[in-house]
Amino acid sequence: MKLASLAAVMALTAASAASAQAASDWRTPDPDNVLVVDTNKGRIIVELVPEAAPAHVARVRGLAKAHFYDGLTFFRVLDSFMDQTGDPKNDGTGGSDQPNLTAEFTFRRGAGYAPQGKAGPAEIGFVGPLPVWSQNSALAAMTADGKVAAWGAFCPGVLGMARAGDPDSANSQFFFMRQTNASLDKTYTAFGRALNGLEAIRAIKVGEPVAAPQDSMTTVRVLSDIPAAQRPNVQVMDTAGPAFKALVDKRRVELGGAFTPCDVTIPVQVK
Repeated sequence: MKLASLAAVMALTAASAASAQAASDWRTPDPDNVLVVDTNKGRIIVELVPEAAPAHVARVRGLAKAHFYDGLTFFRVLDSFMDQTGDPKNDGTGGSDQPNLTAEFTFRRGAGYAPQGKAGPAEIGFVGPLPVWSQNSALAAMTADGKVAAWGAFCPGVLGMARAGDPDSANSQFFFMRQTNASLDKTYTAFGRALNGLEAIRAIKVGEPVAAPQDSMTTVRVLSDIPAAQRPNVQVMDTAGPAFKALVDKRRVELGGAFTPCDVTIPVQVK
């Protein structure tokens, strides 16, 4: 009887330890940096990444708080590419009354960067949920600020800012990536990523331009603006933690030399 009780206690202790360890692998995103995008195809929850593009995050957050995006349509959608929206004219020619933004194609890699080794000659890592490429860390010793350049990888679910030919012409329009497109890396600003809702992103009606009726964003809200009782509870696996590193290592082994940061799905829990 005593042995059975001891075994039960040991099992309970092990279960508690496992639970505690699992809890440490998860984080709660800052509600000021989460967008809840409700579309007629479903809900998309996005985490903004100010470390990568502070001005773009501030612009989109501010416009969302002002309800600028509510009701706007997805007017240009390419099936193997992206869903473009954020234009009050719903045709790609409009913007907000705010000045255009200076490009933030790259950023100086600092605190918050979670390294994940190399993919080919480049280093890879994550800043929050955003997959990034970067210069070799060894170069940091030769720079004035002790940092190296990094840039977002345009993987599925990544949020990018639309622009015209001028690199500094982004204003209010943005796009959700449906698939990976590395040609955008370092030439467009990546400033967030969908934590869930990729199925909704890929269900948006396709067209260039999209024929009527176009799918739309019914509301775009900052999570912190939603009453507490109505907020979704979002938990994201910490890309700086050991559990996520194990996922990365597993995918690296599976894919070998073809591996990129776009091949890793970040676990998310939404309640």
